[in-house]
Amino acid sequence: MSFFEKLKNGLKKTKNFFTVQTDNLFRSFSGELDDDFYEELEETLILSDVGARASEEIIDSLKEKIKTDRIMTAEAAKQALKDILYEMISFENTELDLSTTPATVLVIGVNGVGKTTSIAKIANCLKNQGKKVMLAAGDTFRAAAIDQIKVWADRLGVELIKHSDGSDPAAVVFDAVNAAKKRGADVLICDTAGRLHNKKNLMDELAKINRVIDREMPGNARETLLVLDATTGQNAVNQAKEFLNAAKITGLVLTKLDGTAKGGIVFSLKQELGIPVKFIGVGEQADDLQPFDPKEFIDALFE
Repeated sequence: MSFFEKLKNGLKKTKNFFTVQTDNLFRSFSGELDDDFYEELEETLILSDVGARASEEIIDSLKEKIKTDRIMTAEAAKQALKDILYEMISFENTELDLSTTPATVLVIGVNGVGKTTSIAKIANCLKNQGKKVMLAAGDTFRAAAIDQIKVWADRLGVELIKHSDGSDPAAVVFDAVNAAKKRGADVLICDTAGRLHNKKNLMDELAKINRVIDREMPGNARETLLVLDATTGQNAVNQAKEFLNAAKITGLVLTKLDGTAKGGIVFSLKQELGIPVKFIGVGEQADDLQPFDPKEFIDALFE
């Protein structure tokens, strides 16, 4: 099954509400839409966890587009909505910056969002692109975190640099950086402790890790990815805002889209944070997390 088919299946819960509701609304289109139509559409967007601010922006854009383009059919009006949604979640570039060898990817997020499995899936994705990937077990505090990432490393056939439980995460990253340089790795992916987002030690720990990388690999291409659980809806937006106070986040990884009717969170994240979603996950298998394609997402949502 292609990832697009998995995405369509994964968005089924969102589609069952959002698409059915919007289809019913557009069937009532008769050349001029009244306030009741727009109010119902906005309510549908909000209930799909698009968010109040993003929903209002979408409605305003749709009103303007229908007026400016003199749209007179339901099909054209629906296409206008699709175009607006696509534009809302599009960025010039959602790809990882892997411009140096090695490049470094730091992965952060609270426990339970799927951080470690996301690391493994990103590693799998990059390995399938022909990249030599190494992992660093920097989450040294959570019980069994090192064992969990080791299982994935063995399964994927990638090298893992690890210390014992309770070790200094920056020391793990130091060893991993030097191993990556010596062994010609293309990408080093570093797990980090899944600390609560309101803890000062998260900021201190990430700062220490970044200092190690700066010292050992000046000018290194670096991504800091925040993993969020789509099933938490607007709480994911609030969580991301807190993390932004502690880290320079370059991209988001949105997991568990297959387990929620809140797929609209993608729009809210873009509108509220202005940070690109770089990966989305729709299942448990290694290839069920893939780079985010805005057009593919919108097509899957409406098909």
